[in-house]
Amino acid sequence: MAIDFLEIKIRRRLLLAAIAVLPVACITSQPYPVSSLIYEPFVKPALRLPRVGQQWVYVVRNVFNQEVVDVITEQIVYVGDQVIIQRSGAKLGSLPDEIQEPWGYVLQDPHWSPSQKFLTKIPLWPEQLNPGWSGFYRSRYQVLGYPDSDFYWGLNIDAIAWEQVKSAAGNFLVLKYTIDIPYFQSNDPFRIVNTRNEDVWFSPDIGRWVYRRGYGRYLTPGLRWSEAYWEDYLEWELLSWN
Repeated sequence: MAIDFLEIKIRRRLLLAAIAVLPVACITSQPYPVSSLIYEPFVKPALRLPRVGQQWVYVVRNVFNQEVVDVITEQIVYVGDQVIIQRSGAKLGSLPDEIQEPWGYVLQDPHWSPSQKFLTKIPLWPEQLNPGWSGFYRSRYQVLGYPDSDFYWGLNIDAIAWEQVKSAAGNFLVLKYTIDIPYFQSNDPFRIVNTRNEDVWFSPDIGRWVYRRGYGRYLTPGLRWSEAYWEDYLEWELLSWN
């Protein structure tokens, strides 16, 4: 059955409102990235094309308590019919690769847990880098390493505005966009309702995000949304790139 986009946005607002009433000390431990709105550039920045050796380093923090979860290095190791990004963590060591086909469309996405292998590609960022642009995509995914089952995945991408944002790596012109993943199917059969949400600050100049901040919530049988479980609530901040 088709999902009504307005209903999705209303439910997201209700969920964010529910988050807002949590104890302030918990939810504001990791400050929201500071950015400033700017007029839409007359000449939009060109999207950086991938090449072997490009690298991005991120510090990943727990939003609730500001704990550093890891420092993750992502580096392009292959560019051809696919773009393969090799990943490693200072704490966790070798991590699953990210695979795009073509640039900007993900086939293997290790960002959420567990890592996902999509049966059909989906965009990583807005297909049009214009505020107000929106797109909805459906696919199915397998859990990496378990090809015998696949699960529904659908997401809405909304381009919000051009902003100027500062991270440890410097100042960047970014397109802020949001990702809503409503009512996807979890590989865990005890999770009966699942949602995920992200805010992303994407820099065309570096071909990747400067910040990425997201969380998920889910229900098991007998629970209401006021009792929903949290997945990790993480923020990625760019430390360096080349």
